[in-house]
Amino acid sequence: MLKTHSPSDPKRVARCGDAAAAHFLCVLLGALIILSACATNPVSGRRELSLVSSSQEIAMGREGAEEVARSIGIYPDGALQGYVANIGKKMAANSERPDLPWSFAVVDDPSVNAFALPGGYIFVTRGMLAHMNSEAQLAAVLGHEIGHVTAKHSVSQISRAQLTQLGLGVGYVLSEDLRRIGGLADTGLGLLFLKFGRDDENQSDELGFRYALDSGYDPREMVPVFETLDRMSASSGAERLPQWMSTHPDPGNRVARTEERVRNASLPASGLRVGRDDYLGYLDGLTFGADPRLGYFKGSAFYHPKMAFRLTFPDGWKTNNGVNAVVGVSPQEDAAIELSLAGEEPPAAAVAKFLTQEGMAAGSTSTAAINDLSAAMAPFSYTSSQGVLAGQVAFIALDGKTFRILAYGSEQGEERNRKAMHVTLTSFRRLTDRGALAVQPATLELITLDRAMTMEEFNQRYPSTVPLETVALINGRLEVERVAKGTRLKRVTGGALPG
Repeated sequence: MLKTHSPSDPKRVARCGDAAAAHFLCVLLGALIILSACATNPVSGRRELSLVSSSQEIAMGREGAEEVARSIGIYPDGALQGYVANIGKKMAANSERPDLPWSFAVVDDPSVNAFALPGGYIFVTRGMLAHMNSEAQLAAVLGHEIGHVTAKHSVSQISRAQLTQLGLGVGYVLSEDLRRIGGLADTGLGLLFLKFGRDDENQSDELGFRYALDSGYDPREMVPVFETLDRMSASSGAERLPQWMSTHPDPGNRVARTEERVRNASLPASGLRVGRDDYLGYLDGLTFGADPRLGYFKGSAFYHPKMAFRLTFPDGWKTNNGVNAVVGVSPQEDAAIELSLAGEEPPAAAVAKFLTQEGMAAGSTSTAAINDLSAAMAPFSYTSSQGVLAGQVAFIALDGKTFRILAYGSEQGEERNRKAMHVTLTSFRRLTDRGALAVQPATLELITLDRAMTMEEFNQRYPSTVPLETVALINGRLEVERVAKGTRLKRVTGGALPG
């Protein structure tokens, strides 16, 4: 028999009172945490929520920066690195947070991007550098990223994420996920996925303008940066949208706001630094576009000259050479193949470890060599709350490295693509083709004009291995624009793949 209590039951009233009191205490304690965690924003001067201490902020940024260096890579040009770092540190020293361990680096990535990690760790891609044309333009970009740090935009986002957990009870404020976000556990590249709102971006534009001006740079050079991004957006389409724009306000609006700031700033008639020739001098020989030494596709075949291997994906699959993995996806999107590095563990030990994961059911392991390379391969199925995945995994050793090829899909997708995936797994082999091994990336070359000419004439006289549209874009010029004698212009040479 189900026993009930009347509203006047004292035990019932006591239990309700206990629950209400517990809820009140949780809310009160949460409120006290919020009040005690408020700090003064160094840029705005306002008190705002901050559940991340300065030491935690720096630790998060340091860990994220180490992961950036491992996964994306630092561009191997010491002179360029020093040049960028000197400009950034000079500007940061004039900011509201000069005592942070500021760090500035160029990453070996062709995308047009720059990003800031908490604690003062700033990165700009070689792709962004290739599309700028003066030291003042670089200062504007670095100043914008410095602004994200000084205004604590990342800290605010992380604090808000932690705050959402208060309704679950104080014990959840530092849940496992939030410890990961908050820098109390692994941070990795998760910091790069923090998205700043438009108010944050507009504030960083304003701060970048001020930092550049305070450091003696001409802030009007911020305008051509946004104009270049606007041209890229208009001509390239959404799929190739510059990453520095992807979460930022419309560049056309940013041009108008920058021009308004210039009018209101009453800039001096002379004395502000542009530094065009000095800046361009550091770009001569800069790698341009994707570096084929780090992998390229010819049809369904993938070649990696630097690590000297090749692999063939199934015909008709969509493929992508990412930072950490090479991936192929079936036309029906029900199966995938992923190639990645798996450390230095011998293949047999690596496959054994892989197959002991929770939810994994394994078939028989084969340790037969694959194209004369030590290997271990096994079929598997993996069951999780989202369903069942089936596939094959192979670990293959080459020159002291162990590679993992994971081919998997839904049960139906794996069955449909099983033969094709097995062919890919067994296609991994050492790259011996001399032409492929010798491939080199495209690079920038600086030319000083011996007479006035249009960009079209420049491209005819000094041909590039990229279209005229790209040559004009990276020089910040229009295709029909006439350029004065003595001007230094960039062209792109090399980068051809072997036939």
